[in-house]
Amino acid sequence: MKMLVKGNEAIAEAAIRAGCDCFFGYPITPQTELLQYMAKKLLRSNKVFVQAESEVGAINMAYGASSCGKRVMTSSSGPGISLKQEGISYLAGAELPCVIVNVMRGGPGLGNINVAQSDYFQAVKGGGHGDYKVITLAPNSVQEAVHLTYLAFDLADKYRNPTMILLDGMLGQMMEAVEFEDISYKEYNKDFAVTGDRNKEKRITNSLYIIPEELENHNIKLNKKYEIIKENEVLFEEYQINDAEIIFVAFGTCARIVKSAVKKLRLNGIKVGLFRPITLWPFPEKQLEEYSLNDKVKMFIDVEFNMGQMLEDVKIAIGKRKNIYFIGRTGGMIPSVDDIVEKVGELVEKGVENIV
Repeated sequence: MKMLVKGNEAIAEAAIRAGCDCFFGYPITPQTELLQYMAKKLLRSNKVFVQAESEVGAINMAYGASSCGKRVMTSSSGPGISLKQEGISYLAGAELPCVIVNVMRGGPGLGNINVAQSDYFQAVKGGGHGDYKVITLAPNSVQEAVHLTYLAFDLADKYRNPTMILLDGMLGQMMEAVEFEDISYKEYNKDFAVTGDRNKEKRITNSLYIIPEELENHNIKLNKKYEIIKENEVLFEEYQINDAEIIFVAFGTCARIVKSAVKKLRLNGIKVGLFRPITLWPFPEKQLEEYSLNDKVKMFIDVEFNMGQMLEDVKIAIGKRKNIYFIGRTGGMIPSVDDIVEKVGELVEKGVENIV
């Protein structure tokens, strides 16, 4: 049965169904409903909920609970995630699973609480110190946010790695009809967990390697894991793309606006399509590259609610094989369907060949 649920609350409910044992958070708009939902529901299940004294406290509590083998989640928005970055680096270095939700708002600095995709770099380039990666999932609907929350817990445990669900404030606040499946999740062997059992071998979760050779070997080991993730966990959506001569690239709720623009442009006889990365890291680089090798494709248009953060990864995938254009709004402003349609019209008028 479908339920009308707000995005933040849907992620919280999905986390509980995915076996989340512990949640540690601190209020910040536009994600606070997630924390409130966990406070109401998690304690009733005899699980752990703590509103920490700060974001720094919350991420370090998550580190401790994950060290004990528990399924752990924390959530915040851009400025709060900035404060958590040291702890996220520690989680990655110690190979501890943890699900982190970032409901993005405008930046930099305190910015504002409006819709933005301003934390792409922070999520996929590693906002903390050291050579590490955070698996990053970007839903574009409340239903998909539910599915990706289930997946986030699985990937975090499977690879012993922090996994982030990255959505903008629009999706966090949006209410949509959602169906919560009864899921059975895989129990992973957590032989790293500190249990306090004096009859078992001594276990320490640690990211400190004083000897250079040992730290280098650890980084090489982590990098091998990241290569396996890149090979096996890439997710993306293709829409009206088979005969497309112009391919839009967009993620999250921005992709929903672009999808409407694709429908409108197609009615005008313009062959456009949409490529939507669902995993922002690992980025679907190979799949996008294949389209750049297609002679039918004349150009790519990257659309984002920022000044072009994902654009860098799009350029790496496409190289100089095709022209790449950018449409972006920032500070809480979003491009309308008509803005996008108008931009394509301008490009066609400038003489990009064989588009119509």
